[in-house]
Amino acid sequence: MILTLPKLTMVIGGAASGKSVYAENLVITSGHPRSYIATAQALDNEMRDKVVKHKAQRGADWDTYEAPFKPWEALAGIDKANVTLLDCATFWLSNMLINDANLAEEKVHFLNGLKNANGSVVIVTNEVGQGVVPDNKLARQFRQAQGELNQDLAALCDLVVLITAGLPLSLKGQLPQVTP
Repeated sequence: MILTLPKLTMVIGGAASGKSVYAENLVITSGHPRSYIATAQALDNEMRDKVVKHKAQRGADWDTYEAPFKPWEALAGIDKANVTLLDCATFWLSNMLINDANLAEEKVHFLNGLKNANGSVVIVTNEVGQGVVPDNKLARQFRQAQGELNQDLAALCDLVVLITAGLPLSLKGQLPQVTP
């Protein structure tokens, strides 16, 4: 089965909710050549292990771009025939905050890069606003910025899918049949 994806799809969920697996299956089911933009930085052993696990889970037939700071530059070079998985907006935002970037300016580049992408893009992002109020300023700043980014992404996307316990729920658009 070939799946036609809208220009922009957002897959949102909590940590370990199954959002990356669902997003990968969306891209695979599209039947198009696949690109993967990785925004995570493997700065410790746990993160390096997670990156290795994700690479093995995806398989070898993806064009992979590591773009922790400027994913829009990678997007600009991807062929329009490809479907791209950007995993994830949350790591990108963390990179911006940790490096004291001008978040307002960088977010404009990020959102414009998605709007101007050549092919369809599936964006993975975390829902972080359903837990307790963080006890420190940076964590509260991150939670606020992530919530605002998620709202901007949802407004931009034609399809928004919430993943909880591995199960998809359409928040916006028609939920596609995905091959697991």
